Amino acid sequence: MSDGHQHNGHESVPSRQRRRFPGISTRAYEHPADRSALVALRKLTGFDTVFKALSGLLPERSLRLLFLSDSVRVSDRQFAHLNDMLRDACYILDLEKVPPMYVKQDPSPNAMCIGMDEPIIVVTTGLVELLDEEEMRAVVGHEVGHALSGHSVYRTILLFLTSLAVRVAWIPLGNVAIMAIVTALREWFRKSELSADRAGLLVGQDPQASMRGLMKIAGGNHLHEMNVDAFLEQAEEYEAGGDLRDSVLKILNVLPRSHPFTTVRAAELKKWAASRDYQRIMDGHYPRRDEDKDASVRDSWRESASSYADDVRNSKDPLMKLVSDIAGGAGDLGGRVRRGFGGFTSSEPRPPKPGPQGPDTPSGAEGDEPPRDGA
Repeated sequence: MSDGHQHNGHESVPSRQRRRFPGISTRAYEHPADRSALVALRKLTGFDTVFKALSGLLPERSLRLLFLSDSVRVSDRQFAHLNDMLRDACYILDLEKVPPMYVKQDPSPNAMCIGMDEPIIVVTTGLVELLDEEEMRAVVGHEVGHALSGHSVYRTILLFLTSLAVRVAWIPLGNVAIMAIVTALREWFRKSELSADRAGLLVGQDPQASMRGLMKIAGGNHLHEMNVDAFLEQAEEYEAGGDLRDSVLKILNVLPRSHPFTTVRAAELKKWAASRDYQRIMDGHYPRRDEDKDASVRDSWRESASSYADDVRNSKDPLMKLVSDIAGGAGDLGGRVRRGFGGFTSSEPRPPKPGPQGPDTPSGAEGDEPPRDGA
């Protein structure tokens, strides 16, 4: 807990009592998309073979020695305020063994939880210097959530395979199989970030601090120049804006990324913080680990499918609207697609095109053909 003193330039807020969640199951905070993406990943052809091979080959001991020799290990004598947050996060989420945490010199704000046998948490100096105590508490809780969910194993494999894919890129078709697994791992990891954001909120128990932290990661340490509500409005604009071409570009933009876009994470977290599920956890009603063995896989899949269906049904994205219309049996599908890619996202029919010399078309004009790129 915070002790009200100042550590390394971080002024602590007065300590306050936070709820603890004894025996909490990861099912309490895991995003349905995280669970379903992980199941899909495990079913990917070749993944089991790669996983088993890498489990024995990855230099776990070397990884630990690297951080031990070239980073600062958090303890009661080094970065004591981070050590307090780490122990507090593990206490709140009831993670019995506290993972080692290291601070690595890197101006880019980042944090990760890696390790095959046991998780290691690494935070960069850029992140430590960027966030205040309550924002940092949410980040530490985020990483402890990764550790509790067992995400560190897959994150480590993703880091290794990404590096391997670069090394064998010159071999014809040499990295096709690797990139297929990397792409699937990235898709899962983006979803797992949404779960870990929820874990961070359960630890910090301060939605505004979680939002501020995400906003700072996106825009830097300029809180006086930023506004949480305006930041969340960006997420709405990002989702709803443009036509089908923009929907495709969004997909292409996110594919190389390991993390979802920050505005999207903030919007997802705000929605969960306002949900009945979050309030029930805060009231002490949540699934326990000792019940995990009795949890129904079918129920988990049903929950994931229901979540995806709700996302599609409520989405303002043009592509998701089209998917919803297809599921609903909307007519004139070809016309809808053509209009979508032409910048027409409305379901209203387009007006008939006048003749080349009609009253609404100047001589030599192209009617209402959309302009081509470069025109």
